[in-house]
This record gives sequence, structure tokens and C-alpha cells, in this order.
Amino acid sequence: MGLAIGEARAALETADVPVGAVLLAADGTVVGRGRNRRVADGDPLAHAEILAIRSAADSRGHYRLDDCIMCVTLEPCLMCIGAIMQARIGLVVFGAWDPKAGACGSAWDVTGDNPSPLHTAAVAGVRRDECAALLTDFFRERRAQRRQNR
Repeated sequence: MGLAIGEARAALETADVPVGAVLLAADGTVVGRGRNRRVADGDPLAHAEILAIRSAADSRGHYRLDDCIMCVTLEPCLMCIGAIMQARIGLVVFGAWDPKAGACGSAWDVTGDNPSPLHTAAVAGVRRDECAALLTDFFRERRAQRRQNR
């Protein structure tokens, strides 16, 4: 999770929401990394998880990442958990809950209530406070800047 937190901090450099993701192989080797780049790239699909999956698939030369674990600082949204499942990633470990858009038990529970043959388990709350603080601080600063610009 420490590497994912590092990716999240790097997202701050481009004014993106600080979310980071790392894909680990079964032996613990990092095979993919990503951070939110929606602002930097002008791409609504540039979520940390999507970019980490693309990175891992590129490094492996294949889309099936079934021996990998996704570590991400924020509970994945519907799009991202769908991509995680399509990549056949069997486990996602996340830090902070996302009650507005999370799809691993908050707003939706795709990992728990899923008729699809593709299944992904989720472990929540790993370094939760640290992950949540990055987001809280980011949005607090953003609101303060908006107030100043009025």
C-alpha cells in the first residue's frame, strides 16, 4: 500500500485527485503502477486502477492478470472494479472507503453481489486513515481555493 500512497501523492503534482494503484504479482513484484491522470491527460477514464492495469498488461504482454493483487488507495468505482474483473485480478486491497462512488461495498457491492463468472475479492481499510487524509486534505484545499476566487 505504501507504493500506492506514493503514486497518490504524485497525482497531486498535476492537480489530480490523489488516488494511486499498484499491481503486484504473486511473488510481490510490482508489474503495474498508476495514479489518477484525468486532469493531466484530459481523459475521464484515466483512473489510477485503469492505468495500473494497462501498465501491467503491457509489461506482461497479456490482459489476464489473474495472479495479481491490486492495491489502491481508494475503493474502486464501478468502472474500475469492472476493469479489475475483466483483467481477472482476484483480489483488490484498498485503503479509504468511497461512500459516494465505491463499488466494493459502499455505494454498490459488485465484489460481494455478483452473478458474473468473474469474481474479485476485496479487502478494505489497509492504511485507511493515511489514504483518507490525502483525499480530505486535497478537497479541503480545493474548496478553500474556490472560496478565494469568488
